[in-house]
Parts: sequence; structure tokens; C-alpha cells
Amino acid sequence: MTEHTSVLTLRLAGPLQSWGASSRFARRTTERAPTKSGVLGLLAAAQGRDRGADLSDLAALTFAVRLDQPGTRLRDYQTAHHGDTDKSMPVSERFYLSDAVFVAAVEGDEPLIDALYTAVRTPTFLPFLGRRSCPPSRPIDLGVHPGGLWRALRTEPWQAAAWFQRRRAHERHIELEVIADLADGDGPGDALRDQPLSFDPRHRRYKLREVHSSAVTVTNPLGTARRTSPPPKHDPMALLED
Repeated sequence: MTEHTSVLTLRLAGPLQSWGASSRFARRTTERAPTKSGVLGLLAAAQGRDRGADLSDLAALTFAVRLDQPGTRLRDYQTAHHGDTDKSMPVSERFYLSDAVFVAAVEGDEPLIDALYTAVRTPTFLPFLGRRSCPPSRPIDLGVHPGGLWRALRTEPWQAAAWFQRRRAHERHIELEVIADLADGDGPGDALRDQPLSFDPRHRRYKLREVHSSAVTVTNPLGTARRTSPPPKHDPMALLED
């Protein structure tokens, strides 16, 4: 990235989320964290872009997601009837993440990031967390940050629910996993087919994206652990010396 870049962070929290990268036919799976295609789709919708619009500027953004509250994987079944014939369609499996919270971050040129921030605050189309049946439970915009993507992920406060933070109240500092774009030449990494080329419903296209896992440390605002002084030295034989 050049010197004139900034970072937009987004809080992705809701009762249910679903971020598919390899779903096919009647089995609709979810990754364990938001996908780049899903988050860029949210941003494109906020800007009011047509599904056939050019995505090259969004696809060029550097992307990472912090797992603040991993949630629980949930399986559901869905039935449907054909709209014209009323014929029963095959029962499909749908997978979701329940009670999950993530912080997604995109880094790019300042004018584009500022435009995305404005769009997220006043979206043309309402945001959803991977599927239209998964609305966010809290505002998603967390602000624009200077200083690079990793600095933003280290300084953004922990967004987990209060009940989840209390579970780890014995820890003052929390290590959180981050799944991020792998820079060219820094491989090998893991591959996800979630780099969008087109959202056109007639021919959606994605390519592989190299990612890697790392971690950042944040403060637990509900942490109560305190550093204690070492216990005094004790010599059990001292009373026998007289």
C-alpha cells in the first residue's frame, strides 16, 4: 500500500451469520469467519452498485478479519416449492454461525475508504451478514483508521459481547486470531475461493485467495486479573538454627 491509505473497520455481529465460499446445490456451508467476497458484497450493496458493476477497485483492497467471538456452528433445513409449478424442491441443508462477532478490516486508498465509510453509515441497500436472513444486531461501522491494517486490528477495542468478556474476566489481555490476505511472495498459505470477479447472478465468478492466520492482543475491558507481588521467602529450617 502507498503512504495515502487508510483502513475501514466493520463490526459484524448478529444472532446468525453465514459466509459461504464453496457451497454447492442443496448443501450451503459456512466458513468459520467472514469471507472477502461476503464483506465486499456488503460494501458494494451499501454503495448501491449494480450486481454487474465493475468490482476491481474493491477486489484490490487488502482484507483481514479478527475473530472476536467465534460463535457456534448451527445446522438448519430449508424446504421450498417451485414458484411456477408449485413442485416441491429438494430439502437443503443450511449452516450458520450463532452468536458470533468479528471485526473485518479493509485497507486501500483514502478516497475509496472514505466513500465506503460514508456508504456504510448511509447504505443504499441494508447490510446483511452473508445471507439476507442474517441482519446485524449492532451498527457495523467502527470508523476509519490511519497507520495500516494491522495497527487498526491491534487498537480496535474487543467487540465481543459483555457476557463473553466476563467469561474471560481472569485475563487482562486477550489473544485473538486474525485471518488476513497473504502478501505476494510471503507464501505458502491457505487458499479460499472468495476473491470476487463478478457478482452478476447470471455468472458469478470468484478466484482463489491466499490467506494466513496470525494473532493480535487486545485488552479485556472486564478483566479483573491483577499482577501480584511474589510471596515472601520462607525457610522452614530457620527455627531449628537456635
